[in-house]
Amino acid sequence: MPYTPPPELASLSLAQLAAEVEARRIPPVDQWTPAETGDSEMRIAADGRWFHQGGEIKRPAMVRAFSSLLVRDADGQHWLKTPFQRLSIEVEDAAFLATDMEVRHDGDGRPVLAFRLNSDDLVICGPANPLRVAGSAEIPAFYIAVRHGTEARLNRSTYAQLIDYALTVSDADALAVTSMGAHFPLVPHA
Repeated sequence: MPYTPPPELASLSLAQLAAEVEARRIPPVDQWTPAETGDSEMRIAADGRWFHQGGEIKRPAMVRAFSSLLVRDADGQHWLKTPFQRLSIEVEDAAFLATDMEVRHDGDGRPVLAFRLNSDDLVICGPANPLRVAGSAEIPAFYIAVRHGTEARLNRSTYAQLIDYALTVSDADALAVTSMGAHFPLVPHA
């Protein structure tokens, strides 16, 4: 069956965004305790491309399938996890890239930030999926929690969308955004 990506982020209402997030069936990797551990011989480059044994995985459906099995442990190691195996995977920066952002408002008028990832997953920013800022004031890096300890780094255009939005809702000296009632400062700690 051919893979059909979800609709463009800009075309979705908040209710449709929530429905798309809910519709994504992720395997229950947090419930699996595989007995075997090994190496997947896979790598996720900083630019979001996936590689296996040095060759790029170019089929989006394959990347999407593998990405649903990703977890990151407390030591920062990423794994592809199945019921029978846990295979290490090298991740140069973050497991995902956030490639688009939209702002919607809930029934009470509160902002809700939604992000599309390079895996076509949709993530709604909030207490369960917080934004994190790293790097320095000169070279900041922004990440959003995805699932099972994994994160997505905002690519340059998505970072620009976030900052443009933040400048409309906060003071440049205290740059911050709010989503689903959670407050996220956007200035890296010194």
